[in-house]
Amino acid sequence: MQLQRLNDLILEVKDRPFYRQRNLSHQHPLRSLDELASLPLLTKEQLLGEAAGHPARVFDLPRERYTRLHQTSGTRGFPMTVLDTPKDWAWWLECWDHVLDAAGVEQSDVAMMAFSFGPFIGFWTANDALVRRGAGVVPGGGMTSQQRIQMILDHRCTVLCCTPTYALHLGAVAEKQGVDLTKSEIRRIIVAGEPGGSVPAIRNRLEAIWGASVVDHTGASEIGAWGFGNQLGTGIHVIESEFIAELLRFDDGSQEGTPVSDGEHAELVLTCLGRSGGPVIRYRTGDIVKGYRDHDHECGFLFLDGGVLGRADDMMVIRGVNVFPSSIEAMVREVAPLAEFRMIATRVDEMDQLAIELEADEVLAVSLAELLRDRLAMRVHVEAVSAGKLPRFEAKAKRLVDRRKISE
Repeated sequence: MQLQRLNDLILEVKDRPFYRQRNLSHQHPLRSLDELASLPLLTKEQLLGEAAGHPARVFDLPRERYTRLHQTSGTRGFPMTVLDTPKDWAWWLECWDHVLDAAGVEQSDVAMMAFSFGPFIGFWTANDALVRRGAGVVPGGGMTSQQRIQMILDHRCTVLCCTPTYALHLGAVAEKQGVDLTKSEIRRIIVAGEPGGSVPAIRNRLEAIWGASVVDHTGASEIGAWGFGNQLGTGIHVIESEFIAELLRFDDGSQEGTPVSDGEHAELVLTCLGRSGGPVIRYRTGDIVKGYRDHDHECGFLFLDGGVLGRADDMMVIRGVNVFPSSIEAMVREVAPLAEFRMIATRVDEMDQLAIELEADEVLAVSLAELLRDRLAMRVHVEAVSAGKLPRFEAKAKRLVDRRKISE
């Protein structure tokens, strides 16, 4: 099925401006999925438009064919514009059905959409998928956290859709107001936008705060809604009925990537099969994962243990140790579940250094420093800062401040 859909997609796009330059014609039709590796890899840099406001190059149909416009959170100084045809948007919603099924969402549910409803695609597709399913939808754009909590209580919402960071923040706000969120009607929390839903420390804290189950979801504006969390919350399944997934490593100097075996760390490369208005074929997501094709999960889809473990461009090598921001956050949540924090990367004498600012007292700061030393086998300076000093986030949290170039 994947091979047939892939060949149909190549036939549809091979003579359009973007893919005509990538010379797909002479390789069509593919005789097996093994021949997918003969097609060129695609990077975000190759997708980017020439300036702000220009759609990514892959969206090359006449402009009137597109009815949806969104933007990424920002690449190379300006957001990347992404477009969708009505057919492509319907495909997004079909992908989201897998997520809603994993969360057990039914027509009787009422969902709080706790995000801004701005141009970032966020939960826009989730909103429309919920409406199509017949569930009630409460839009939470343009509200304070207190107002959103009140809406959850007033309308007896049973599903919460937001980032893991914001779900934790709502917990902190509710605690200050004396509101016990476990007494609300929320029974499922669908999280996306950043690691957390498949990180045990964060997931367990969310479930304790809300008295609800957490369902992870992964996607990207330029790719689509490509993954959903498993029932145990230990990782993500790639929706292989709509995407072809490759697991490749590039740290051996290979420009084409080397396939890995089950359980090895690799970069996830995806080909979407249902977005013909802006298809990505062999797209390097930049997501670092540990995948298993041989497993006993019921759906049979490729399983990514721990979800997205980090970003290839976010990984830091601190005194010889590979460190991902998501692993740091998991340790922070073990010590200070609701505290805001920030990671600061610097470079001193050609060596990368890491420090952490934590909104907590000195006792917790010392405890976190000890945990980091035990887990990472190195010392990380942790500074206790006053409450409210660090920024808050409703969408993707940006807790890594990279000052390495400034330090050079």
